[in-house]
Amino acid sequence: MGVNLTPIIVKKTITLEQVRGKTLAVDANNYLYQFLALIRTPKGISLKDSKGNITSHLMGLVSRSTRLIHDYGIKLIFVFDGRPPPLKGSEIQKRRELREKAILEWKKALNKGDYSAAFSKAVMTSRLTKSMINDSKRLLDLLGIPYVQAIGEAEAQAAYMAIRGDVWASSSKDYDTLLFGSPVLVRYLTISGKEFLPSKGTVRSLKPELINLNQLLSHHKITREQLIDLAILIGTDFNEGVKGVGPKTALKLLETHGRLENLPTEILSRIPQNYEDVRKIFLNPKVTPNYTLAYGDLQEKELYNFLCNLRDFSKKRVETVVQRMKKFYSRKKQVGLETWFTS
Repeated sequence: MGVNLTPIIVKKTITLEQVRGKTLAVDANNYLYQFLALIRTPKGISLKDSKGNITSHLMGLVSRSTRLIHDYGIKLIFVFDGRPPPLKGSEIQKRRELREKAILEWKKALNKGDYSAAFSKAVMTSRLTKSMINDSKRLLDLLGIPYVQAIGEAEAQAAYMAIRGDVWASSSKDYDTLLFGSPVLVRYLTISGKEFLPSKGTVRSLKPELINLNQLLSHHKITREQLIDLAILIGTDFNEGVKGVGPKTALKLLETHGRLENLPTEILSRIPQNYEDVRKIFLNPKVTPNYTLAYGDLQEKELYNFLCNLRDFSKKRVETVVQRMKKFYSRKKQVGLETWFTS
C-alpha cells in the first residue's frame, strides 16, 4: 500500500518523451500487481493459459516494458522484493484479509450477474505468487532485460541504486522510495495513461509524475529524517499511524516540534513504541551492491517457446515484441559503434 504523502507532495507532471533515454530502477512487484489487477476478462477473471497458469502479469510486462524500451529508449532495470522486514507482518496480514473479503464480494456480484461490480472487486483480489515471479524473471531473461533480486524491500534497493547514480530515478506507484532516499521518483510510468479506481468503479486519466526529493524537502523546510517521522505519524507498511493525524497535520507537528520525541505527550503516547525500529528500516535498509545494469541478448527462439508453446500467447503478439527488441538492440549497437569511432 505504501505511505500516503499525496496531500503534501510536490510533483511535476511530465511526458514519457521527457524520460527518453533515461535508466530507471522499477519496483517490479508493484508493476506486476498493476497488471494482475487490471488485465482481466469483463467478469474480473485473470487471463490464464490452457494449464491454468495466470498470464495477466506476463501480458502486461511484455507489452508495456518493450514499448517503453522501443518507443522511448527508456532502460528499465526491474527490482524484485526480497524478504520483508518482520514489522511488515501485520500489513501483510491486513492485505490478506482485504483480499479474502474482496474475493467473497466478487463471487456475490458474479452470482447476481453484476459484472461491473464484480470487476471492481476482482481488481482487489490479486495475489503475486512465487511461480508468477519466476515466470516474470524468465521472461525478462529471454528479452535480455536486467533485473535485481533485492535482499529486502525492492523500493529500498531501487533508492540505493538511484543514490549511487547507477540509475536516473526509481519508479513506483508508492512514495516509499522517497523515504528510502531516492533523489528522484517517477510515478505512473504507463503507456495507456489510465487507472481503474475500484472503490468508485471509474477510470481516471494518468500522466507520469516526477518528484524530486530535495525539492520536496526544501519546499516544506524539513529534512528526510523529518519526512520519515511524518510518515510514521500517519502510518507506514511497518506501523499503524496515529488516528486523526493526516499528512498536513503531521507536517505542522514536525515543523513545530522537530521530531517525534518532542511531540506533545497526548500525541507521543499514541505512537508505536517501536518507532525507532521503523526509522532504521528507512534509514539503514538491507540492500545489495551486487547487480548489473547491462542488457543481455534477445533469446528469440526460447522466447517463442516460452510464450507461445508454454503460456499460449499468440505468435503474432510475440512477433511484435521480438521486432521491438530487435530494433532496440540494433540502435544500441549502432550507438556503440558511433561512440567507438568518435572516440
